[in-house]
Amino acid sequence: MAQIKIYGLKSSLLEKTSSLSSAIHAAIVEALVFPPDKKFHRFIALEKSEFIFPEDRSDNYTIIEISMFEGRSAESKKSLIRLIFANIERDVGIAPQDVEITITETPKQNWGIRGICGDELALGYKVNV
Repeated sequence: MAQIKIYGLKSSLLEKTSSLSSAIHAAIVEALVFPPDKKFHRFIALEKSEFIFPEDRSDNYTIIEISMFEGRSAESKKSLIRLIFANIERDVGIAPQDVEITITETPKQNWGIRGICGDELALGYKVNV
């Protein structure tokens, strides 16, 4: 399971929503061997007064927060980060300088999905990759 939040300036994020979603999802499918039909993305478009960031970032500055079950290897997570940077630069035109990614892992029992606890959920994919 992985839930993705993408934050950015409303003026630039809204026009890139579809391409960002595709670039991020492709990286997740490849790096985490994630099922292509499992896509959980939320876009948070903020006004300039609500999104404060350093002067060395452009208006394309984007923060990506990934919340997922614990269990992936360090190399899988590093591969995911690298693929997200590469896909976004190639497919969306946002430079890596303007992208920040955080991954937060939590135990399955800390999730509630479809009316049951995450550790009781039958997944159709492996988490330990």
